[in-house]
Amino acid sequence: MILSPHISLAVPAHARDIAEMSREYIEYGLGWSWTQARVLKAIHDPSTNVAVVREQDALLGFGIMRYGERRAHLVLLGVHLDHRKRGLGALLLAWLEKCAVTAGLEHIQVEARADNEAALAFYQDQGYRRQGIVPGYYRGMIDAIKLEKALFRARPANA
Repeated sequence: MILSPHISLAVPAHARDIAEMSREYIEYGLGWSWTQARVLKAIHDPSTNVAVVREQDALLGFGIMRYGERRAHLVLLGVHLDHRKRGLGALLLAWLEKCAVTAGLEHIQVEARADNEAALAFYQDQGYRRQGIVPGYYRGMIDAIKLEKALFRARPANA
């Protein structure tokens, strides 16, 4: 029986699994900055959504997005290695983007490791455009590619 994945806001019980996925799939080779305590802080932050995608009780992926007055910042997005290529990352990202649209935000920004071609291709497939490079962004060791997506198009002056 194939079950449908479920997206919801994370609860404190998800923090450990999110932190471990970040360490293994995003922060590999860099040390560990998104610890369980830091994820818990994000879960409790009213300006941040921590979304999880689950199937039954299994955590398959997560996304962390901070919301500002005009822009949102996608802090982390990860899908368990065994569940990639199923559209779960796109599903999570669309859920978080919908929150940003509902809040009336104009853009979403994200940084991706310059050495992660799969992530860069994923974000470009989702409508994100490269904005530049940040040398040594990841602990002075790895450059970041800055990407951005416009959520609203400017209306013509006569509209």
